[in-house]
Amino acid sequence: MHAKSSRAAPLLIDGPADPRSLRRLEDARFLTGSGRYLDDEAVPGALHAMVLRSPHAHATIRSIDAAAARALPGVQAVYTGADLAGLAPLPCSLAVAGEAPLIVPPRLPLARERVRHVGDPVAFVVAETADLAREACERVAVDYDILPAVTELAAAAAPGAAQIWPEAPGNLALRYRRGDEQAVAAAFASAAHVVSCRLVNNRIAAAALEPRAALGVFEKAGGRYRLSLSGASVHDIRRELAAVLRVGPERIDVACPDVGGGFGMKNVTYPEYALLLVAAERLGRPVRWLAERIEDFAGGVHARDNLTTGSLALDAKGRFLALRAETLANLGAYVSSLGPGSATTAPTPAMGGLYDIPAMTMDVRCVFTNTVPIDAYRGAGKPEANYLIERLVDEAAHRLRIDPAVLRRRNLIRRFPYRKPFGAVLDDGDFRGNLDRVLAAADRAGFRRRRVASLRRGKLRGFGIGCFLETSRGAPDEDAWLSFRPDGGIDMAVGTQSNGQGHETSFAQLLSRELGLPVARFQLVQGDTARVPSGGGHGGARSLHMGGGALVIAARSLVAAGKPAAAQLLQSHPDSVAFRDGRFHAPGAGEVGLVAVAHHVAEMTGRPLSGHGSRRDAPLTFPNGAQVAEVEVDPDTGEVSLLRYLAVDDYGTLVNPLLAEAQVHGGLAQGIGQALMEEARYDSDGGQLLSATFMDYAMPRAMDLPAFELALVELPTGANPLGAKGAGQAGCIGAPQTVINAILDALRPLGVTHLDMPATPERVWRAIRDARRSTQPSCAAGP
Repeated sequence: MHAKSSRAAPLLIDGPADPRSLRRLEDARFLTGSGRYLDDEAVPGALHAMVLRSPHAHATIRSIDAAAARALPGVQAVYTGADLAGLAPLPCSLAVAGEAPLIVPPRLPLARERVRHVGDPVAFVVAETADLAREACERVAVDYDILPAVTELAAAAAPGAAQIWPEAPGNLALRYRRGDEQAVAAAFASAAHVVSCRLVNNRIAAAALEPRAALGVFEKAGGRYRLSLSGASVHDIRRELAAVLRVGPERIDVACPDVGGGFGMKNVTYPEYALLLVAAERLGRPVRWLAERIEDFAGGVHARDNLTTGSLALDAKGRFLALRAETLANLGAYVSSLGPGSATTAPTPAMGGLYDIPAMTMDVRCVFTNTVPIDAYRGAGKPEANYLIERLVDEAAHRLRIDPAVLRRRNLIRRFPYRKPFGAVLDDGDFRGNLDRVLAAADRAGFRRRRVASLRRGKLRGFGIGCFLETSRGAPDEDAWLSFRPDGGIDMAVGTQSNGQGHETSFAQLLSRELGLPVARFQLVQGDTARVPSGGGHGGARSLHMGGGALVIAARSLVAAGKPAAAQLLQSHPDSVAFRDGRFHAPGAGEVGLVAVAHHVAEMTGRPLSGHGSRRDAPLTFPNGAQVAEVEVDPDTGEVSLLRYLAVDDYGTLVNPLLAEAQVHGGLAQGIGQALMEEARYDSDGGQLLSATFMDYAMPRAMDLPAFELALVELPTGANPLGAKGAGQAGCIGAPQTVINAILDALRPLGVTHLDMPATPERVWRAIRDARRSTQPSCAAGP
């Protein structure tokens, strides 16, 4: 359901089919079993690798005896940290400016003297088969001296906590502060009302359909490494691997076939990648590795996991004066490639959401724990920022006895461009309009009647509102290249990367529109450092904004490059030649098609007609929206049923509304999953991962979700040639607060005023029980 107009109220009903909504071209091969995933590659002579991982959260390695494993017939090698002394630690590529430099302790591909989380790699076994490698892992004897461990965030930052790294006293890796503290202090001092909440943003795992996998090859003749992987951001991974291997990046090629989901966790460099390349070089054969699901939970990065105390100052009329956020952020046992950004630089431009808040401060302490490292996951920092402000707004509305919709409308940004206190400049938006539209579509006026009907059935009904502000771009630079093939098709090489978003279709659509050629003529080239010279990769909802923008510039470059040849064929001056609808035109001289011009260029020069587009230091875009959830809660069991979910979202100009809607559906499912059930949990005593399989890590299924009701409002941005803002992360950003606000709305009549994610039946039931036993204090505090 879509609305083309940027201002008219969209209707959440099925309308006529949008001609832009092509079905994905790539689906034909996926649905017929022709997709090419990493483990589908048949590589003659390839060996299989398995990783022996620590069963302890924190321990000294006293000794490793691999003799029995090496003695097994068919085992080619067993590597320990002592065998890989020449390798450098895995780097953190993200520069975060704090009060002092970020502490990045050494994260070696294999632990040498100490392990620091359950799943920490200890040995790397290479054998003729995967089963043999697994058996050999079981024969490696490791003698551990178990040390005190700390897995809970607040406990790790408390005095006397187990020390994880000697160079990080108090387990503090970084303190990051932003904002005008004096202005915020003055605003709070003059405020008529102050509300505060202490909020948990729960640790979650990406749980991609395809687990991590990689294949390492070494070409002895040229001294080159090639890594194929189920991943993303191949240029960044190549650069980091070059640092680990102590070689120039030009000696490494990194490529991805089809990828079965990633959501950020596959954007980063893992120890296994370096181990595969070293083993391939030493053994002279390709080496492959496919993670078991438990390895992805225990060895792949997790996300979120922070504890924030937020305070909002308001004047007597309910206008927002200032926001203060104090956060403890979990980094895990090591600093991952992009890990610190999720709690620092990523949420900064989104802090305060869609609201006009004159002054804000952030104070973030990034802390080490004996857990798997934290890194990017869909939204990476923006969900946390939006969850904070939306929970505070709802709390303020109830404290001040103002309708939550009225309080939001009163404080939403209205004038543009708008500079937020931390410097981000919003170029446009219709935030009030979107809120009004979603409330009308949700029939808020009829909610009281529906609540009464639920009560008659013994259920509690709640209506939740949540707004969101995304900040899209990721890396600020991107490039794209177009080149005609001899058959008249065009290769479109771009440094972004699809792992399920449909770029083969959407990129072809935008170039078809730009160049006037059929969609079928375009072939996507991505995810291969040997074929794409540079790129910022996947993440930050950046593909259309950055990659699509670069492709449009490349298309215009290609047309400009073809104009002299067209003028020659038309016997006209180049200045008189114009291009439209796939053909060059000259007054009085007729026209010639772009494909014919490309053939002429190839015949005359021996080179294909091509074009290059680049974007440098591109601005952020700001996808945004207003969403509503309606829930029923069973007070006897705590079970939450999500009855409706509606969204009126602005992603700028859409290339393919069908694909945009699909992206929102996926994001909403993940955001709802975090709100209701997903949680990566560790045992607080021994540091064991309690949610290491799908038996223990709950994820939403179709039966848990309603039919989403979406309206996509197209208000173009000027940040790129397309007017696109990006839709890849927004659902995951908007859903958590919307669902939790709905649950709290259902529970408030019982006296429940605070609830942390995930809102599992047990947690909801306990909140109801505690409220019935005594009057529960609000999470708010202040005058």
